[in-house]
Amino acid sequence: MAEAAKYPNEHIVRTRTIDASSAAIFAVLADPTRHRDTEPTDWVRGAIDAQPITATGQIFSMNMHFDGENGDYRIDNTVTTFEPEHAIAWDPGQAGDNGHVEPGGWRWRYDLEETESGTEVALTYDWSRTTQEIREAFGGFPVVSPEYLDRSLQALEQAVTGK
Repeated sequence: MAEAAKYPNEHIVRTRTIDASSAAIFAVLADPTRHRDTEPTDWVRGAIDAQPITATGQIFSMNMHFDGENGDYRIDNTVTTFEPEHAIAWDPGQAGDNGHVEPGGWRWRYDLEETESGTEVALTYDWSRTTQEIREAFGGFPVVSPEYLDRSLQALEQAVTGK
């Protein structure tokens, strides 16, 4: 119940202003081969398919690693929002034997808004659609902290600006 009290809307949003155009930031986010550069830990290992993200409904797959859970694994992400230079989001999941991707119930979303001082990037981690079974399998949600999102935005800034 502490989870519900701390995050009543079952999502975390963090923002950062990056000294770059929304086009430059979006280009990194729409390139699965650059996602490793935007992640503050060593979970994301690399893109399975180097094709850029171009539309909602697209699936892009990543090689992942997590020491606490069987080491290496694959995640299949379904793009749920694709608005060039403004917003991009995906639902991680796992492809079954038939190739159908079953989302896990959480979403990563980036919203970009150009300002006088750069581009404000809002990163949302939303786990509101996770089932109780998934929550128990992961040991509860959220599986990352607000500080993790802050570090992710910092990594994105470094990937885009080199700073």
